[in-house]
Amino acid sequence: MSTPFPFTAVVGQDDLRLALLLNAVSPAVGGVLVRGEKGTAKSTAVRALSALLPAVDVVPGCRFSCAPGAPDPACPDGPHEAASGAQRPARMVELPVGASEDRLVGALDIERALAEGVKAFEPGLLADAHRGILYVDEVNLLHDHLVDLLLDAAAMGASYVEREGVSVRHAARFLLVGTMNPEEGELRPQLLDRFGLTVEVAASREPDQRVEVVRRRLAYDDDPAGFAARWADEEAAVRARIVAARTLLPSVRLGDGALRQIAATCAAFEVDGMRADIVMARTATALAAWAGRTDVLAEDVRQAALLALPHRRRRNPFDAPGLDEDKLDETLEEFGGPEDDDPDPGPDGPGGGGGQPSPEEGPGGGDTAARPEAGESGQPEASGAGEQQAVRASEPFRTKVLSVPGIGEGAAGRRSRARTEHGRTTAARRPRGTLTKLHLAATVQAAAPHQRARGRSGPGLVVRRDDLRQAVREGRESNLVLFVVDASGSMAARRRMSAVKGAVVSLLLDAYQRRDKVGLVTFRGSDAQVALPPTSSVDAAAARLESLPTGGRTPLAAGLLKAHEVLRVERLRDPARRALVVVVTDGRATGGVEPVALAGRAAGLLAGEGVASVVVDCESGPVRLGLAGRLAGQLGGTAVSLDELRADAIAGLVREVQGTQRTSRRAA
Repeated sequence: MSTPFPFTAVVGQDDLRLALLLNAVSPAVGGVLVRGEKGTAKSTAVRALSALLPAVDVVPGCRFSCAPGAPDPACPDGPHEAASGAQRPARMVELPVGASEDRLVGALDIERALAEGVKAFEPGLLADAHRGILYVDEVNLLHDHLVDLLLDAAAMGASYVEREGVSVRHAARFLLVGTMNPEEGELRPQLLDRFGLTVEVAASREPDQRVEVVRRRLAYDDDPAGFAARWADEEAAVRARIVAARTLLPSVRLGDGALRQIAATCAAFEVDGMRADIVMARTATALAAWAGRTDVLAEDVRQAALLALPHRRRRNPFDAPGLDEDKLDETLEEFGGPEDDDPDPGPDGPGGGGGQPSPEEGPGGGDTAARPEAGESGQPEASGAGEQQAVRASEPFRTKVLSVPGIGEGAAGRRSRARTEHGRTTAARRPRGTLTKLHLAATVQAAAPHQRARGRSGPGLVVRRDDLRQAVREGRESNLVLFVVDASGSMAARRRMSAVKGAVVSLLLDAYQRRDKVGLVTFRGSDAQVALPPTSSVDAAAARLESLPTGGRTPLAAGLLKAHEVLRVERLRDPARRALVVVVTDGRATGGVEPVALAGRAAGLLAGEGVASVVVDCESGPVRLGLAGRLAGQLGGTAVSLDELRADAIAGLVREVQGTQRTSRRAA
């Protein structure tokens, strides 16, 4: 077994270490979500924590780690007789991003359950993590249904496996720790709320601290055991402090003053529900126990707010998590301090104090007041129009879904119809590989004619593996939504470009909610560029869009060809994910030789490959040429104006897109 990097040897990252230690003192806090850029010791710190947790007493031979003094009465390996327990180290179990549902919650032997009525159950990772740590690296990349199962188990302290009338339940209480890089996509707000605490981590910009990080890492890589031995005393001290804090925790008093401050703080920051209040109370209590005190002080409430509230106050996916510390201090002062019978703050913890910096107010993009106004008529500017500064997006609005026609088999999501592991059952088939979802009626129907030949004599049904039938289910998939945005001079009218950006941001919000990947291609001047390769981070797409400058000619053909190239590469990487191309343009094409004809041929290339597309017509002014509509016809897609893009107006667009695609395919 490899020697983990010592927890106390991690340089900096005070908030991260404090949040992990508070959960080690009081698992009821609810776990930690660690957000940060790559290479910031997120995984190192989490893996190091397991070595600090006290050993656990277990019933010998129990696969579910029941405690000898209080075994789980519903344990599948029980009932357990009174016996002396055996000690083992606390486990840290890692959940891989690509794990199946059966690997997470466990699997039933369906054949034995049907034939013998026996609950033959193979435990999953939730059972392995009981009374230890369950670590999910890149938790934002997990499929939604796995995250739901994971967080339900963490909230209830138990895992339930219900399949075709057979039910198994076992205890599953663990410290849940997730890490994620926000650049790769966000968690849904309701899932963020299920993590007790969150911390933001970033690499230090101090040269001396960075030098120390490198020095310690090189020393560890050269001799892991020797490096760990040099930190053994510090590790033992923290381990003993965790045990002492756990012992003290039941004696900590949470006074009415502290409770008023907690309630006032949650109300002031307008967090939803009551979970934030409960988590703050548990965190403040754990902070007091960690400091060796029996009373919760104002500083505990403040630190608890910095750890428990930032991820709960987001109002839309593009809001940066964070907390206004000035507002926090004003609220705490206004509602007075908790009763403090013992002013001694106790020993300082590793990471006591501090918090997360306040985020910058508002998105980037600079001051728009000093920008020169462009013409509002919508007429194209001179072909040599210079570059203009970026303008802010208008207020986003609610859109209705644009879907890709047909039935796909891509990653689970919420946009287009697809065959998935979860959804409504539509048919049955023989399993290909491991059986995951049994179609009970079809299985019984397949086995019934053979019962006499198989010598059935008892009440049980004689089932063979050839009788098993897999349920075919239909749900929703996520897609690749590729935005192709015209940033040329003909789009440079300030008010119009602001509306265009607002429309694209609205579609990005819709893509976030439907778990899509997004990409951004822009074209202006003499060529097109991939402003953002396909990614799950709609935040990154919104940021690139916000800073997008405009001006120059309109190389429409280059934009469409660049989109074709992006889709070709993505099909090699993820062939099951279908694409929807959203072209945002007024339809004009300038620059080069025969630009209009070139754009038509590029559009025909996409149409010939059956790519679903929508053209958002940005043409304005009293005289309109209808060029965007012509482009939509060449793409085999549909044109929609900016006004029609709003929720109710777009209702019929999905049906029109699907009808156009079907007509094009029949014609082909």
